Amino acid sequence: MTEFRSGTVKSLRVRAVEAPMARPLQTSGGSVSVAPLVLIDLESDGGAVGRSYIFAYTTRALAPLARLVENLADLVVGEPLAPLDIEAKLRASFRLLGPQGLTGMALGGIDMAAWDALARARALPLYALLGGTAQTLAAYNSKGLGLIGPNRAGFEAAELVGEGFGAIKLRLGYPSLAEDLEVLRSVRSAVGERVLLMTDYNQGLSLAEAERRIRALEGLDLAWIEEPTRFDDYQGHARLRAAARTPIQLGENAWGPHEMALAIAAGASDYFMIDVMKIGGVTGWLRGAALAEPSGLRVSSHLFPEVSAHLLAVTPTRHWLEYLDWAEPILAEPGLRLEKGQARPLEAPGNGLSWDEAAVERYRAG
Repeated sequence: MTEFRSGTVKSLRVRAVEAPMARPLQTSGGSVSVAPLVLIDLESDGGAVGRSYIFAYTTRALAPLARLVENLADLVVGEPLAPLDIEAKLRASFRLLGPQGLTGMALGGIDMAAWDALARARALPLYALLGGTAQTLAAYNSKGLGLIGPNRAGFEAAELVGEGFGAIKLRLGYPSLAEDLEVLRSVRSAVGERVLLMTDYNQGLSLAEAERRIRALEGLDLAWIEEPTRFDDYQGHARLRAAARTPIQLGENAWGPHEMALAIAAGASDYFMIDVMKIGGVTGWLRGAALAEPSGLRVSSHLFPEVSAHLLAVTPTRHWLEYLDWAEPILAEPGLRLEKGQARPLEAPGNGLSWDEAAVERYRAG
């Protein structure tokens, strides 16, 4: 019998870039004008290179996040290319500090790269390594529609739909409810009744104000209302959910499966949105998908569409893929297939990520 050997981790390469964004995004939580990304290349001694990127949210966190990932290299180099074991070792090393914030982002990024390296070593797409097949996924266009006012929002919404999507996301949380409603009317007028509208408050409202605005949004045929109040107020979200007819979406800020379990136990949302970086990489996603399956909780993705397409393909209760193009300026080729508002993971080995090295150098930070 021939024994298959995946090898060991040979090196961990880390680079920070500031990728330009075609549509800078203004939300109630702040603005993003460039995409601050940490690129990770994890190479095995067999020559397989696993790739991932993590999103730092703000350029102020970019250099510290990159340095933290670099500082973890000595914990993984020389270890077997076994993502579950690598994840367990890294998580144990931060038991006292905790798996949140920059720590959680770094762990999620390394986990994604380790799984990609293993998939490439076995010449399999990530979804196939995980036991699944390529799936056609419903996708919504989330590239823009920040807090830009009713006139610009209507124009931009029409552009996003014009890219072939039948669903788009609109950020809300203007200073007044009247402004939220005016923007919604403008967008609906621009795209028509058949386009699905997801809305996102980015935690911008108090619980009382969230109750008031959600009541006013009833009857506007919204696909969901996302994070109306503080993400970790699970009881508050459960209260909003109980009173609302529009589905409540939550989850992108859950730091790992344990926080996801708390939200589910509280009945905090109708749907759950997993961020592959914050949940703990591929390993964390698989555990989160297992939590959602028994109750049929529908799972959507947050950011990272290239990797998320593979993970939604093996998620029993998959729902929507959030599509953004923030990593495209540094990719050698598109990381997933898009056609008429639907997405499919690439069928090449790995997770679909490949770097345009010239672009990486062009946008290198620091």
